[in-house]
Amino acid sequence: MPKYLVIVESPAKAKTIEKFLGKDFQVKASMGHVRDLPKHRLSIDIEKNFEPKYVVLKNKAKIINDLKKSLTNVKNVYLAPDPDREGEAIAWHLVKALKIEKIAKRIEFNEITEKAVQEALKNPREIDINRVEAQQTRRILDRIVGYKISPLLWKKIQKGLSAGRVQSVAVKLICEREAEINAFQKEEYWTIKATLKTEKNKKFDAELKGLINKPSSSFKINNKQEAQKIENEVKNTDFIISKITKKERKRQPSPPFITSTLQQEASRKLGYSARKTMMIAQQLYEGIECNGEHIGLITYMRTDSVRISDIALAEARRTIQKQYGIKNLPPTIRKFKIKKTAQDAHEAIRPTATERLPEKIKSFLSKEQAALYELIWKRFVASQMANALIDTTSIDIEANKYLFRATGSIIKFPGFMQLYIESSEQKDNPSSKEEEKVLPSNLSEKQKLILNKLLSEQHFTQPPPRYTEASLVKTLEEKGIGRPSTYAPIIGTIQDRGYVSREKKVLFPTEMGLKVNKQLVTHFPNILEINFTAKMENNLDEIMTGKIKWQKILKDFYYPFDGTLQKAYENMENLKPADKPTEEICDKCGSPMVIKQGRYGEFIACTGFPKCRNTKHIAKKPKLLSVKCPDCGAEIAEKRTKRGKIFYGCSKYPDCKFATWDKPLDQNCPKCNSFLVESRKKQKCVKCDYIKETK
Repeated sequence: MPKYLVIVESPAKAKTIEKFLGKDFQVKASMGHVRDLPKHRLSIDIEKNFEPKYVVLKNKAKIINDLKKSLTNVKNVYLAPDPDREGEAIAWHLVKALKIEKIAKRIEFNEITEKAVQEALKNPREIDINRVEAQQTRRILDRIVGYKISPLLWKKIQKGLSAGRVQSVAVKLICEREAEINAFQKEEYWTIKATLKTEKNKKFDAELKGLINKPSSSFKINNKQEAQKIENEVKNTDFIISKITKKERKRQPSPPFITSTLQQEASRKLGYSARKTMMIAQQLYEGIECNGEHIGLITYMRTDSVRISDIALAEARRTIQKQYGIKNLPPTIRKFKIKKTAQDAHEAIRPTATERLPEKIKSFLSKEQAALYELIWKRFVASQMANALIDTTSIDIEANKYLFRATGSIIKFPGFMQLYIESSEQKDNPSSKEEEKVLPSNLSEKQKLILNKLLSEQHFTQPPPRYTEASLVKTLEEKGIGRPSTYAPIIGTIQDRGYVSREKKVLFPTEMGLKVNKQLVTHFPNILEINFTAKMENNLDEIMTGKIKWQKILKDFYYPFDGTLQKAYENMENLKPADKPTEEICDKCGSPMVIKQGRYGEFIACTGFPKCRNTKHIAKKPKLLSVKCPDCGAEIAEKRTKRGKIFYGCSKYPDCKFATWDKPLDQNCPKCNSFLVESRKKQKCVKCDYIKETK
């Protein structure tokens, strides 16, 4: 019989760890939380110092019974859920549910490798009650807000709605951005570009920056007439080089991933949602079957620290020297500054062994696992490679009273850039090599240039962009809202609730999201105040470090909140739409049917509710487009999924099942005459392999 029981969260993790331990150990999975607050009751005794009342989850009763059977003759139980607040709480709940206070020990590891697991077993500890209380406080706060505000929304707006302490703030950010976009007044402006050439006919472009000896920030061309006036003033004048500036610039690599930056880069480079990124990262962390061995491929993926262990740094340097040569190895180890707000409990996200090159293990992984592993591997290894050296040249050119400027750069030494370049929201650069813009050599000050052509272009100022999942995660992190473990659930929840929709990476507030947000902002301004939410996160951190008692945080929050709630019941406008009568009779009980407003639109329901729960979908006429289905020739229609996401399908469905997520264009394919769609800065044919790049 095994002498020791190890309890982890998932079967995959259990399978990986079991390989590292001998016959004296048995490894079991709890499948996440085993106890929680029951769903349909508040289960928090406000009068008894906010005492929570936990129950064993119904779907975990069998698991608890199985774990109890495994306790026979066991000397010690090692609790090894994930190494964070949530994992600490799971360990504590397991102790309570199994009644194993005397034999339970907590172990944690940042990576699932044999060395890390064995080291953890040598250094067991007691459960950190401060961590547990921090998690418990978050859970109680979220339960109070959700349990108290949701019935108000049901009464005043619509049944089935819900509110969340942090999620509602995320919805507020998206709604505020939408309001900025709607209020934005675009302004016209023009740019002028000169194509110049030397006497040896070497051409290059220079852009008008302003007036000579005046700041360019104050210079603006407002309309076509002003642009034409400037063109007339410079087209017959001399273009003379007034200044040449050359600099060698060093470019440093980005630090290894933390949770937020991993979610941002996976969104930009791979198109993954935050939720999908964390799901795949969890699989890589818990272990994958590689060549007959179950291996944890990356370190723990919920972290806000860029710290790396000395052992991992030394291994990364060996890999760099072997794969890319000593010239790409900096003389000293590069260490990145850790933010003051970082908890620094875990290392940055990195491969558990850099010698496992992405191409070597690709065949053992799914396409998505391989893509995310490669992203993590490249980012980490690049972070320890040599700086890139870039020669930049700036040329100031005078023409009449105007200043034109040409800039160019040459990558003198690529360094880390040969492996990895960080993307940005504005310009994704999936290639591993930065674009080089080279200016003619042998240019000199006071040199006269020949004007080849002038090009003036009209532009309009753009409103702030809507949030993507990547930019929302970045904003939440910058404002101190949420923690690494909560970014993906926050973004997933606001979409699941129908408050936000995601179309081509962009997040839009739905009509219901705008309506609910307006009422919450009006009647619960403190809860939706960003600084209030960020301060609450700091309070949770202070509970974790033992600086504040958890009951004090709850008291300070609850009593003002309860007063605000009562006022909201009195003052919130009743926006609940009245049921619309129909002539239809329920085919199940014979009662009249009415049209009701639901989270995802109108539907027909029986008036005999709750005894009769008969409902029917209302089929709306879809918006028909001016393109024909490539399969049957019928019109293509714009449609929505149940979650509100737009797609395009044949109007003859279900007879014809053609559908596409990409927006159809009113253009035909030159190869097969089917219609083209717009997809990621490309125009593609829906039937053949025709692709056209767009700017």
